[in-house]
Amino acid sequence: MDFQTSVANLAMRVKDLRDLIETEEATKNAFIQPFLQLLGYDPSDPRVVVPEYTADTGTKKNEKVDYVVMKEGKPIMLFECKSCGTSLDQGKANQLHRYFQNTPTARVGVLTDGVIYEFYSDLDKPNLMDPKPFMIFDFENIDETLIVELQKLGQGNFNEDTTLNAAQNLKYTRQIKRFLSQELDSPSDDFVRQFASKIYSGPLRANVIEEFRSRVAQAARDYINDKIDERLKKAMTGGKDSAVLGSTETGDVENNSEKENSKITTTEEEFEGFHIVKSILREDIDLSRIVMRDKQSYCGILLDDNNRKPICRLHFNATQKYLGVFDENKTEERKPIETLDDIYSFANQLKATIAQYDD
Repeated sequence: MDFQTSVANLAMRVKDLRDLIETEEATKNAFIQPFLQLLGYDPSDPRVVVPEYTADTGTKKNEKVDYVVMKEGKPIMLFECKSCGTSLDQGKANQLHRYFQNTPTARVGVLTDGVIYEFYSDLDKPNLMDPKPFMIFDFENIDETLIVELQKLGQGNFNEDTTLNAAQNLKYTRQIKRFLSQELDSPSDDFVRQFASKIYSGPLRANVIEEFRSRVAQAARDYINDKIDERLKKAMTGGKDSAVLGSTETGDVENNSEKENSKITTTEEEFEGFHIVKSILREDIDLSRIVMRDKQSYCGILLDDNNRKPICRLHFNATQKYLGVFDENKTEERKPIETLDDIYSFANQLKATIAQYDD
């Protein structure tokens, strides 16, 4: 099983169990120990993971770190755990700060409630934990760009120089993204001037800057949305251009013209629906075989990128959403759904469909 699939499986575990978890100990057993295993660290091996590690700080004695990951007999990563749903506020981070300062070989500190993992290091001053995390990984809202960064912290991948390099890049990238977000929401005069000066030949007086402010913001958002659409389409089709699935008769392929493709936009809901279908089928089939191909009237999800093997169709373009499922004769039946989570109720039918194709 690849790392990304393992992350998806743990995310499903969090979704299924989080409402049943009420204590810190239950959080550790249900979520945090599986997370350590995800990274390749065996919680049952004291050479690898030490629970309740002593990290006395100054006059405070018997201070215990919940888990410490060891490498060659030395701590490299500290885990401070809280009950599921606990706010990871500054006070909780300060507790980890004390442990970090008294464990000089550790370069990564993790504050977590089993759902959200905040990763800290000492990028500003050696052995002094930074006030803000360099990475936040949320299993209820996974940023897929961070999966590869998370994998770098795993056993066999962890290297102090590489880890600190990656942490520094993530830290500055987060700050730049925050700056861009602020500028897109409310562009500053300097930001507007950078663009207006390239296309406006007159003096950039205050009234001109004000006129261009909304234009710059809108143009920036449009450009970003265009790039997102382009990347989503390529991701969903295995790097190919978005193609139309065909007519309402399965396997009847229409012409994939530039004109029609230009009208296709893969929405966030379609993207999320695709991932729900993958999560349902993850134990039954290699996820690389499941491909999404979009068209104007619906998004089709196929097995082996084959029009003759439709798994389902997402009809999300109207107010009432439908999931198109197929019987043994490949006849589509549209099932109304209220929320995307309703797709899970058709899990058995989706599993039966792919089983039929593989048989």
